[in-house]
Amino acid sequence: MKIVAKTDIGKVRSSNQDSYAAGELPNGVAWAVVCDGMGGNAGGNIASSTAVKMISEQITSCYRDGMSTSSIKNILVTAITNANISIFDMSQANEELRGMGTTVVAAIVKNNTVCIAHAGDSRVYLISHCGITQLTKDHSVVQAMVETGELTPAEAKVHPRKNLITRALGVDENIQVDFCEESINNDEVLLMCTDGLTNYVEADDIYNITRGGKYYEFADKLVELANSNGGGDNITVVVVAY
Repeated sequence: MKIVAKTDIGKVRSSNQDSYAAGELPNGVAWAVVCDGMGGNAGGNIASSTAVKMISEQITSCYRDGMSTSSIKNILVTAITNANISIFDMSQANEELRGMGTTVVAAIVKNNTVCIAHAGDSRVYLISHCGITQLTKDHSVVQAMVETGELTPAEAKVHPRKNLITRALGVDENIQVDFCEESINNDEVLLMCTDGLTNYVEADDIYNITRGGKYYEFADKLVELANSNGGGDNITVVVVAY
């Protein structure tokens, strides 16, 4: 298993409120967490870094070789739920942090299966020779409008409310976490990212970069392209490849 990652402040923001962590567990199991913080001068950074730290610690301390998919789901959902409670409590205890929150996407890749838990609009893509597939569904205002037929996917990309999300850790004491599992083959690539990438780089360009070069170049090239296309947000990319 090969992992490469990069986070970048972008061209416009004064601070980087994205956070991520990734690593390997015994017997070739890979894991990663990506968060995109929001709220206040310091709140977004605190929310995202707290979530990444707590979720990473729970994954690495609770995972055991031979675990079933249902047990992995329990680890991921429990870790995200606990992080939500901690971030919410912090925001309630400190007026300066009130309203802070963070998206989250966490994944464990084991034996050609990827288990994903997420809330918000940070995404996971699976890239194969057949194309690029978004495995997660955005929890956002425009995604809900697409699903009801009020917007087309093309209209959603340029809608003025495209950055408004409907789920985030720390905003409420309860959080609904989505979970999915997908097969991943040895020649495929798993890509996790914040919207600083997807708002500035088209899916076809992500596909071309991740199918047309060396895996260790993917994160650098994607961040570079997002910045060359405007870099209006923090950008984080994690790539897992066999």
